[in-house]
Amino acid sequence: MISSAPIVLEGHSFTAVTVRLPKTTLLTISNDNGYIMCGALDVGLLNTQLHERKILAGRAVGVKTIEQLLKAPLESVTLEAERLGIHSGMSGEQALLKMV
Repeated sequence: MISSAPIVLEGHSFTAVTVRLPKTTLLTISNDNGYIMCGALDVGLLNTQLHERKILAGRAVGVKTIEQLLKAPLESVTLEAERLGIHSGMSGEQALLKMV
């Protein structure tokens, strides 16, 4: 099952998507500039093989809900995210607000 819902943080709109798969759930929250995602995100791949795309993204591990993704500290971020001041340890919500 796939579900999506709008999220507003400090007046800025984002889209939350949940994809329920056998034995796992994929979670993302995005806007037109970037996104945060659950542990399924391969930040290393984005930084190496897809570096020319300058993808703005962060990864949180161990999250099972969109609410947890917003509150959890990011485990890793892309190089492009680092350029904007997004870093590991920052909450998902803090990172999203830097993506506006």
